[in-house]
Amino acid sequence: MDRGEDVVRQLYGRWRGPLHGYVLRMVGGDHQQAEEVVQETLLRAWRHAGDLTPADAGPWLHTVARNLVVSGFRKRGGHDPEAPVEPRRRPPVADAVEHALQGWQVVEALRSLGPDHRDAVVELYYRRRTVAEAAAVLGVPAGTVKSRCFYALRALRDALEERGVTRS
Repeated sequence: MDRGEDVVRQLYGRWRGPLHGYVLRMVGGDHQQAEEVVQETLLRAWRHAGDLTPADAGPWLHTVARNLVVSGFRKRGGHDPEAPVEPRRRPPVADAVEHALQGWQVVEALRSLGPDHRDAVVELYYRRRTVAEAAAVLGVPAGTVKSRCFYALRALRDALEERGVTRS
């Protein structure tokens, strides 16, 4: 067995489950689509086996998986898998490019937050955890999660207003 095969076997054993769970949330619970994304992610890992170590490959694998889901979203013209909004509440967007630009502005605004505030928002809104679950993951009391989220959302609103993104 060559090094590439060995690395991919280790990656599969270590990261398949976490990747599947991560992707499954992004694709709205579609197990088949999640499995396809995980398989494609691991195929790409095999192509980069010389650059990856199984212990440190998690961020790379998650980024590849997320990009595959997003690119699939763009090809199908569907909804953004990480930030679902009910269709009746979706702000009117002139076209898909404008929607993508707004998404990038939200990401940039998120990056402007401190890590504690950003983590609270990500856990609650992007990973769809309850306050209690987020508190357990972050290792802080539930009240702290609520407080951080409150101030983070206020800061996000201000940062987005500075960028010209307003509510419709």
